[in-house]
Amino acid sequence: MSGFHRIAGIDEAGRGPMLGPMVVCGVLFSKEGYRELEGIDVRDSKLLTPKRRAELYEKIRESASRIAIRTIRAEEIDGKRGRGVSLNHIEAVAFGSVLKELKPDIVYVDAADVDSLRFGETISRFSGLTPGKCKIISEHKADQTYAVVSAASIVAKVMRDRAIEKLYADFGDIGSGYPGDQKSIRFVRECVRAKKIPSFVRRSWEPVRVIIEQFSTRQLKLDEV
Repeated sequence: MSGFHRIAGIDEAGRGPMLGPMVVCGVLFSKEGYRELEGIDVRDSKLLTPKRRAELYEKIRESASRIAIRTIRAEEIDGKRGRGVSLNHIEAVAFGSVLKELKPDIVYVDAADVDSLRFGETISRFSGLTPGKCKIISEHKADQTYAVVSAASIVAKVMRDRAIEKLYADFGDIGSGYPGDQKSIRFVRECVRAKKIPSFVRRSWEPVRVIIEQFSTRQLKLDEV
């Protein structure tokens, strides 16, 4: 990190779920702040308990020079995917926006594209920053390699968790939102059955489309009786 005075990491939380937003976070550290970060036991947010994530979130906030958040709502994701925009593109635009706000000397990002180098070039273009102004290190599983990306991952996960907690207050226990979560599957089924699908349900997700099609087919058969 020598020679770089402004060090950033960018990651997301909520790329895969069929419920709720995707949150992209960038954290910026000065040299001094980065040294403080290295003294904190940060790691990939998925490996931490919610309690530990919340504790580390506060420590990261204290050490970071700046934190940038982009929340992409489910209906926004659906709208763009309906127009043929890929999830990788949606994520890259958000990463680029965060990069533009932070303006670091060097940034580490968790690549969404199978081609990590291409992902780095894409977010550089979307950032609008002068080429060469910021060194971009784009790698797969960067949140498991670089503390600064782990920090971004933790903040993103905490922010998404809070968004889901707000939904709990209005809709009860909807689960984690992931397709493998039976609570979330049941919630979507109940919504489709009642013909009241909330805007935070990602209709463009395959498991949601399958449930909608199942009920549509069932209703068609009943109408034919």
